Amino acid sequence: MTTTGAIMASVNRSSDIVIFGALGDLAQRKLIPALFQLDSAALLGQDTRIIGVARATQNSDAFRRRCQESLTQRIKPDELDAAALQRFLARIEYCIINFTDAEGYHSLKTILDISAERARIFYYATPASLYGAISRNLTKGDCINTNSCVVLEKPIGHNLRSSNEVNDQVAEYFDEAQIYRIDHYLGKETVQNLIALRFANPLFGSQWNQSHISHVEITVAEKVGIEGRWGYFDQAGQMRDMVQNHLLQLLCLTAMDPPDDLSADMIRNEKVKVLKALRPISAAMCNTHVVRGRYTKGLVEGNPVPGYMEEEGANPNSHTETFVAIKAEINNWRWAGVPFYLRTGKRLPEKLSQITIHFKPQPHFIFDESQRHLAQNKLIIRLQPEEGISLQILNKDHGLNKGMHLRSEALNLNFSQSFEQNRVPDAYERLLLKVMQGNQYLFVRRDEVEHAWTWCDQLMQHWHNENKPPLAYAAGSWGPKAADLMLIKDGNCWYEDQ
Repeated sequence: MTTTGAIMASVNRSSDIVIFGALGDLAQRKLIPALFQLDSAALLGQDTRIIGVARATQNSDAFRRRCQESLTQRIKPDELDAAALQRFLARIEYCIINFTDAEGYHSLKTILDISAERARIFYYATPASLYGAISRNLTKGDCINTNSCVVLEKPIGHNLRSSNEVNDQVAEYFDEAQIYRIDHYLGKETVQNLIALRFANPLFGSQWNQSHISHVEITVAEKVGIEGRWGYFDQAGQMRDMVQNHLLQLLCLTAMDPPDDLSADMIRNEKVKVLKALRPISAAMCNTHVVRGRYTKGLVEGNPVPGYMEEEGANPNSHTETFVAIKAEINNWRWAGVPFYLRTGKRLPEKLSQITIHFKPQPHFIFDESQRHLAQNKLIIRLQPEEGISLQILNKDHGLNKGMHLRSEALNLNFSQSFEQNRVPDAYERLLLKVMQGNQYLFVRRDEVEHAWTWCDQLMQHWHNENKPPLAYAAGSWGPKAADLMLIKDGNCWYEDQ
């Protein structure tokens, strides 16, 4: 392993940001727009440069034109100031490299600034199978200085073994303090506000345990299907693609104990404790705690869509799931007896990511018995499509003849409407800024990845042993009926069904 130290950049420190896979969808759809917004907000160092690396033969001018097209498509016209655009494009250069050919990296070295004080950020917007080769060749090409770091995109591997292989390869050339593993959900404003909500407000901090919370829902729903990625998705499935990273990270932030402070390791230590406390799901529990499904043809927003097995390139022998619902349990004092219902799927009725906290009702209900079902307060934390927080409370219905009839009302905090800024920053803006600042608290540590894969691997092994196809659900529905029954058996129901 190298002895280079962790990057110690400040907000305005100049950096060389090297994006491998710079012509790909991630770079053009997310990274380039995010860097432009940071530049517009004066959060890039004055001499910061962006170096796109890819295999295609073209020059820097052609790459700049490609980036300008992406910005024109994805940035609102009133945010795309002409002067800001030209300043940003002037930062951009391009380097042609075959990622697996060490010789090509010498050309990258000639582009990089020779200053030892200048930070170098290597962003791997490539398949994880290339992470080891890129890291090795950066070292051979003498491209890594004492202020270098590397940003890794998920998924890192497809199980614990392959994840360890990738992490071991990168660790040969970068220390753990130099490695930033991205889960873009952690960069969302609402996810960050979850920490403030829990630990800055005694109202919630004192209630955040099994004495006051009956159950928790975490839903990440997608309207889209596989979008022409049948080959990739069929090897991954919804469990690997969404549960292992996004949903388990949201579960950790929701369930973790208060950290000693807001430093990266303190927060990540608490998340690891949650992952270690997750109750393993046995083979017998697969029938009571897990539902896996696969969409068939149906209607989404009134338009007919094909089923998963009818998508182009489909394998008739596939048993891959497009929907997963899990009843997870955390074996510690804070959450004993509180189920965490995780749900994610494709071709669902709407695009939705939210955490719903269901508080226990008052033990003594003095109002009309027919309204007892209203007695639980709910805290809804919305991640998308609009970030915000809603608290469902009960009020007396207005009117002279209403008596003490109750009605449920929402106290809403919509971030885009409640704050002076015109827009909510994209998650990648925050994540890239934190990388430049050398702050790892929004990024996933290696032991988090390992514990998450360990929990998911044992469940997927049960599916493999059973060798059964997933349950069918119609596109445009909320998944198999069995997912509803899993909650109904506990006396609960999904928030959308209430």
